[in-house]
Amino acid sequence: MSRKTENTTFVCENCGRTVPPLTNGSYRNHCPFCLCSKHVDETPGDRASLCGGVMDPVEVIYRPAKGWQIVHKCRICGHEQRNRTAENTLEPDNGELLRAIAAEPRGSRRR
Repeated sequence: MSRKTENTTFVCENCGRTVPPLTNGSYRNHCPFCLCSKHVDETPGDRASLCGGVMDPVEVIYRPAKGWQIVHKCRICGHEQRNRTAENTLEPDNGELLRAIAAEPRGSRRR
């Protein structure tokens, strides 16, 4: 599947909002409003997961080579995966929510 095919509008399974595609040349893998994702990969891009659970944002970290990343954790199986934050696009990630998660101790966030 091409990146262009993957970069499509979808409805967030957590908050129900319509999520527009990215306009910065990348593709969207989480909701910019609630920051939740969906467990579709075992390793980034492989689409090999059969779980399909909602993944909650549990931490925001900075890595020099990758920039700001959201750590997502699956509600069903506990799988964790990092995703880059969406910046410089028509609908960037919710900055207020990113800062709130970054300021919380890991594991203190309640759904």
